[in-house]
Amino acid sequence: MNKIFGGLSELQQRIIAGSFGAIVVINAIRWSEWSYFVLFFLICLFAQQEFYKLLIADKKRPNDIFGTVIGLVIYTLVFFIEKKFLTPKYYMALLPLCAFVFIYELYYSKKKPFNNVAYTFLGILYVAMPFSMLVSAGFISGEYSWQIMMGILLLLWGSDTGAYFAGKNFGKTKLFPRVSPGKTWEGTFGGAALSLTTAYVVSIFFTDLPMWKWLILSIIIVVAGSYGDLIESSFKRSLEIKDSGSAIPGHGGFLDRFDGLLLSAPFVVTFLELFNF
Repeated sequence: MNKIFGGLSELQQRIIAGSFGAIVVINAIRWSEWSYFVLFFLICLFAQQEFYKLLIADKKRPNDIFGTVIGLVIYTLVFFIEKKFLTPKYYMALLPLCAFVFIYELYYSKKKPFNNVAYTFLGILYVAMPFSMLVSAGFISGEYSWQIMMGILLLLWGSDTGAYFAGKNFGKTKLFPRVSPGKTWEGTFGGAALSLTTAYVVSIFFTDLPMWKWLILSIIIVVAGSYGDLIESSFKRSLEIKDSGSAIPGHGGFLDRFDGLLLSAPFVVTFLELFNF
């Protein structure tokens, strides 16, 4: 990968990798709920592994493999329930499933078991749960809606793209210098402007939700997504690293690319569930 992108600027890498990734994601979402399931199963897998690697680099000892397996099982369970292969009563299986983290720690034979369990759960809560909740957004009407899933991502991409270019060209006022010196208020407003514009355009073509819901989702994604970006930046800053990984040229790792989605997903799903009329 480095040989292919090595001679390109960061912006060129971002555009090429971002365009290719967008094509893959859009087609997977549009094709069927099963292609969506497989795509985000893999993204959840890679993102959770990246998160645990950050903890391990900080000399923490989460049960990374077992935690990732539990996270993927939760994601799969939610999908099967939303798909109506299982009834909602199977949500009761989540607590016994998580209890295995404590049992597994007995056989893990490492110091500070409380810390190990806590860091294992942190990976599940921070990465796997938001991706699992996002599945519910796609089935908000009872059947899979590719429009809702794609619309959410388009709003997120609009926010990220607007923030990047507005920050690069007009950014002067620091947003949160202690955590992320490169982020500016101008970038945030640019991201909000492009995301709201995207919401308006999306509402014309994607009619599974009315325009007012798309606009509110845009605001939620801009605000919560910005905080999600800052939170991951604080994690990386504490470890003195730039990116969580190098899997996506010009973007870093999967955590870097989807950090805004991780924090905004619970708010997005909650809004859709509370105003499902």
